[in-house]
Amino acid sequence: MQEMSPGMSYRRCGRSGVLLPELSLGLWHNFGAADDRSACRDMLARALELGVCHFDLGDNYGPPPGAAEARFGELLASDFAAHRDEMFVSTKAGHAMWPGPYGDWGSRKHLLAGLDQSLRRMRLDYVDVFYSHRPDPETPIEETVGALVQAVRSGKALYVGLSKYPPALFERACELLAEEKVPCLMHQYRYNLLDRSCEAGMLPATRRRQVGSVVFSPLAQGVLSGKYRGGVLPADSRAVRADSPFLNAARVAETAERTERLARLADEAGIPLPQLAIRWLLAQPGITSVIIGARRVSQLEQCAAAAGQAPLPDDLLRALNEASGAA
Repeated sequence: MQEMSPGMSYRRCGRSGVLLPELSLGLWHNFGAADDRSACRDMLARALELGVCHFDLGDNYGPPPGAAEARFGELLASDFAAHRDEMFVSTKAGHAMWPGPYGDWGSRKHLLAGLDQSLRRMRLDYVDVFYSHRPDPETPIEETVGALVQAVRSGKALYVGLSKYPPALFERACELLAEEKVPCLMHQYRYNLLDRSCEAGMLPATRRRQVGSVVFSPLAQGVLSGKYRGGVLPADSRAVRADSPFLNAARVAETAERTERLARLADEAGIPLPQLAIRWLLAQPGITSVIIGARRVSQLEQCAAAAGQAPLPDDLLRALNEASGAA
């Protein structure tokens, strides 16, 4: 681990020369066409000030799809061009983006066309990491891997990654990439105190392959933000919005008991629940960086305060493991 900016620590990604900040900023549903441009600009500026230099995008991020990359590219050109080499920019392809048989999944046609479109939207010559966003059950993994290799050899990506691959397919893809001398830099998957399913297979696989683990949804889509404590659903919260497929009232109710146990531990430790949830993740062996999502600079600052901290006490880690429902 290396500290390069006050309050932010950086971790080596797998066996590479890449150092990633403990906290990365995801531009998923907070950089869409309807989001305020000045607020987006302020978010990028504050992230860089805090040492959060890894910006995680995907071609389908918005809404609508493509909007986050377009906004990021416009801001990069107008306000942050001088800082490009301080940034680590990732994007992905593999979800539905355009009509017809080539607008989705993991074919060479889709992935390489998607990368070209992403570069145009972001006004970049290359991205630092290009991911296969999800495994394709119909396309041979050799074809998907071949497209990733071509992305690097063409100079359009410096590194490649995988996202949401199951352990066995992840390991096969890593083998194929290694044969081509284009190793997998990182794998991205969901991990938080309320969803620890990756511990059974995915986390051990990334450690075995010496691949960086970049995890998303650290606050369980906001459940661990503390705003739903006591089963209260704020009127402006994601859980009551009709367009939120990942969080709803039923999900809040289902996790309410565990969330309250975790919140009480946070109160006793004097640490805000969101920061405690992130610090718990950063304490797990093999985790390289945690992707946070923020709509306001204040949210970014609160989450960033979890980075560069001393390890949590062993007794608190044990209590969190128990309260989260882990065996």
